[in-house]
Amino acid sequence: MRPSTFKKSVLATNIALLMSGAVSVSAMAADADTKVTADENIEKIEVRGMRASMKASVNAKRFSDSVVDAVTAEDIGKFPDGDVGESLGRIPGVAVNRQFGQGQQVSIRGASSQLTRTLLNGHAVASTGWFDQQAIDRSFNYSLLPPQLVSGIEVYKSSQADITEGGIGGTVIVKTRKPLDLDANTAFVSAKGDYGTISEEIDPELSGLYSWKNEDENFGILVSGAGSQTEYQRNGIETLLGWGEIVPSTFQQDRERTAFNVAAQYRPTDALEFGLTYTALDLKANNANTSIFLFPTQQGVNTCNQTNAAGVCTDITHTGEGGFAWAQTWAREAEMTSDTIDFDFNFEAENFTVEGRVGNTKSDGGTSLTSNYGNSIGQPGDFAGHYDATGKIIDIDIAKQNFGAEDFNGQLSTAAWALKKQPNTDEETYAQLDFTIPVDLGAISSFKTGIRYADHDVTQQTDIATVGDIAVRDASHYYNGTMSSGAGFTLPKPDFDAMIADANAAITGFERDKSGYGTLNEKNLALYAMASFESEGIRGNFGLRYISTDVESDYYELSDTGQFADNLSTAKSSYSDVLPSVNVAFDLTSDLILRTSAAQVISRPNYSELFATSTLPGLNDGTPGNEKLNRGSVSLAPFKATQADVSLEWYFGGEGLAAVTYFIKDVNSFISTRQKLNQQIGIDDNDLIAQGGSACGVGVYDCWTVSEKYNATGGRIEGVELQLQDSFENGLGYSANYTYADAGSPAENYPDQVGVFSDSSKHTVNLVGYYEMESFSARLAYNWRSEYMMRELPGFYGNRQHEDYGTLDLSATYSVTEWMDLTFEAVNLTEEDSVQTGVAPLDAEVIPEFKADYPVWSFEGEARYKVGVALRF
Repeated sequence: MRPSTFKKSVLATNIALLMSGAVSVSAMAADADTKVTADENIEKIEVRGMRASMKASVNAKRFSDSVVDAVTAEDIGKFPDGDVGESLGRIPGVAVNRQFGQGQQVSIRGASSQLTRTLLNGHAVASTGWFDQQAIDRSFNYSLLPPQLVSGIEVYKSSQADITEGGIGGTVIVKTRKPLDLDANTAFVSAKGDYGTISEEIDPELSGLYSWKNEDENFGILVSGAGSQTEYQRNGIETLLGWGEIVPSTFQQDRERTAFNVAAQYRPTDALEFGLTYTALDLKANNANTSIFLFPTQQGVNTCNQTNAAGVCTDITHTGEGGFAWAQTWAREAEMTSDTIDFDFNFEAENFTVEGRVGNTKSDGGTSLTSNYGNSIGQPGDFAGHYDATGKIIDIDIAKQNFGAEDFNGQLSTAAWALKKQPNTDEETYAQLDFTIPVDLGAISSFKTGIRYADHDVTQQTDIATVGDIAVRDASHYYNGTMSSGAGFTLPKPDFDAMIADANAAITGFERDKSGYGTLNEKNLALYAMASFESEGIRGNFGLRYISTDVESDYYELSDTGQFADNLSTAKSSYSDVLPSVNVAFDLTSDLILRTSAAQVISRPNYSELFATSTLPGLNDGTPGNEKLNRGSVSLAPFKATQADVSLEWYFGGEGLAAVTYFIKDVNSFISTRQKLNQQIGIDDNDLIAQGGSACGVGVYDCWTVSEKYNATGGRIEGVELQLQDSFENGLGYSANYTYADAGSPAENYPDQVGVFSDSSKHTVNLVGYYEMESFSARLAYNWRSEYMMRELPGFYGNRQHEDYGTLDLSATYSVTEWMDLTFEAVNLTEEDSVQTGVAPLDAEVIPEFKADYPVWSFEGEARYKVGVALRF
C-alpha cells in the first residue's frame, strides 16, 4: 500500500483561507425554504430561454457547496450545441479535443483528456475505439452520444468523497431523461439536414422521444432514440515520419450513429422508488484513407535550398527527372458499440436514506478488417516543382496535382501483409450502495457513507489473415471518380465496397498475432465517509474515500531471442490509497461568496499502458523505419495529485455574475513514455530486408524503437478562471470566461522533452453573445485555445504540438407555434485548420520530423451547417 501524504503546502493554504474567511463571514443564514439539495448544487445553463438560463445559473451557483458547472436542457431537443463535447467546451476551464471534426474528448483545468472521468447517470460507460492507430484508454468518446438523449451534464471540478474516483482533471456526469420528470404522453420529433463544406454532402439526422406515465404518476416509461448518417471527409497533409515523404491525404468516413434509450420508473410510495435504464450506443465508422506519397528528397534529381536545425530539408526544388510517387488507400471496416443496463433504487426512511445501483456495461469495437491497395502513380515530370515546409503548413507547387484512376502505373490488388482485424472489448459489472443519515451534531447536518465495487475486463487482439488467391484488377475497379485532398490536390476516389469485397475474398482464415493479444482484469473497491455541515454563513462537506485495486493481465511473453511463448503468462499487481477532500462555501455578504476546496485525487493508468503485452506494431507493415516494440506493465501506479482551489463570486443583479477562481494541482505521480531509438531485439523485419538495411546499418534488419511506460514524478498545474455574464431588458445578453493554466512538468519525463502536460493549453477563451425576444433567439459563440501537446507515442502519430485553435459557431431558433421550431446551426464558420508541428528540442529521443517546428500534420477546417424542424407535444 502506498502512503497517503496530504500535501502540507496546499493544505496549509486552504486552512488559512478557511480561517480568514470564518473571521469575516457575515451573520447571514439562508431560510429553510431557500435551501437546495446536493443534487441541485450546480451551476446550470437552463435552455428554456437564454436569459432564464443565466438567471437559473446564477441562483444555483450562489447556493452550491462544491465547484460544479453544468449544461442543462430543460426543453427536449434544445441542447445548446449539436455536439455534447462542444457544449462542455463552453464551461470555464474545459477544453475540447477535436481529432476527427467533433468534440470527442475534453480536458479540464490543464489536465489531459485521459484524466477526465465520465459517468452516465452516475455509473461507468464501456467504450472502445474504432481507429486502429489510437490506444485503448479510459476517456469517453462524446461523439457516441447524441445531445437529444441528454437532459444535462454536470462537471465536478472539485472532488468530494461520494463521487467515484478517477478524474484528476474532473468528473463529468451525463444525465438522460426520466419519465416521471415529464408530463404524460410527452412526444418530441426532430429532423435536420447537415451539410459539410469539404464533403459537400447533405446528411440526415433524426431523433425522437415519447414518455408515458399512469394516472397516479407513480409509474412511467420513456423511449428515446436518435440516428444520423454523416459522410465525413478530412483533407490534409501528412508526413510519413522518418522517410521524408510529403503526403497529401484524404480521410473519408461513413458515420452511422444510432442511440437508443429506454427508462422505466416505479414509485410505489413517496419514500420508495425503482429505476431501470437500458442504453444502446452504436457508431459504424467504415473509413478509407487515401494518400499520394511524394518523395521530393528521396527520388530523382532535387536541390535542398534550406535545412532546419534538425537536419530536415524544408525547402526543395525538384526537376522532375527520376520523380516517383506512390498512391494508396487503407480501407477499414470499423464499428464501436456500447450497451448498458442499470437498475437503481432510492428509499427515504424517517431517519435515513438508502440508495443503490447495480448494472453492466459492455462495448465491442475496433476494426473487423483492414486492407491496403496501392501502386505507383503519375509520370516523372509530374512531380517537378517546389516543396516548401518552412511554415506551419507545407506548400506544394508542382507540375501536376490532379490524379485519377487512369494515372496508376499498373493493376492493383490488396496487399497480403496488410490484411488483419483488430477487435477490442470492454466490459464492467458494478454495484454501489449509499446511506445518508441526518444528524444534529452542532454544524454537522448529515453523514453519508457507501461502498462501490466494479469488475472490469478489457481485451485487445490482432488477427493476421491467411491469404489464398488475390484478385488483380485495373485501378478503375477500385477507384470511381475523383475527390479533393490536402494541398489543393485531387486524388482518385476509392470504391470502399469493392476494396473490402476483394479483401474478404482473398482471406482463407485468421491466425492470432501473439504480439497484439492481451487481456486485462481490474477489480476496484471503494469505501467512503462524508459529513455535510451548515451554520451561519458557512456550508460544505468533508470526508475520506478508500480505494483498492487488483490488476491482472494475460499475455504471450517475448524472449530475448525475439520469440513469443506458446502459452499465456499472467502478470499481477495491486495498490490502495486513502483520498481526503473538503469543500467549504462562505457567504461574506448578501452578494459576495468565497468558495474553497482541497482534495487528493487519482486517475488510473490507461488500459493500453497496463497490458503486459509486448506489441510490435511496425512488424512487416510495409513501412521501413516504422519498427517499434512497445511494452506495458500492470505494476504502473495511478496518476495522483493534491489539488485545491479558491474562488470569489460577486452577484450584481438578477443575471449578473463576476467570478475569479484560483486553482492548483500538485501532481506527484503520473505516467509517461520513454523510448530508445535503433535497438536490436532479436527480430528481423521483412521491410528492412527489402530495403537492404536500416538506421542501424547496411545489412542490419533488426533495428527497433523500444518504448515503455513508467511512473514519472513531478508536475504542477496552476491557474486562474475568470467568468463574467449578464443580460439586458432589450433581449441582449453575454457570457465570457477565460482560463489560464500553467501545467508544467520536468522535460525529462517525456521523450519529446517538452515540459508541459499533454492536452494542456495555457489559455482558453469562451465568448458568447445572444439575443432573445418572444419567438426568436440567436446565439454567436467563439471558443479559442492556445497551443497544446498531443502525445501518442509509441503510436504512429507520435508526439507533436497542436497550434492554437478557435471556432466561431452560430445558432438560431424561430418558434413558428408553441409546438414547432425551425432551427439553424453553423459550426466552425471560419473553417479553422488543424495544424500540428514537431517542437521537440534537438537532443530529444524522437525522429527529426518531430523537432525544430517541422510541420508534421495539417488538416483543412470544415464548416458544417444544419437546418432542422422540431415538433413537441
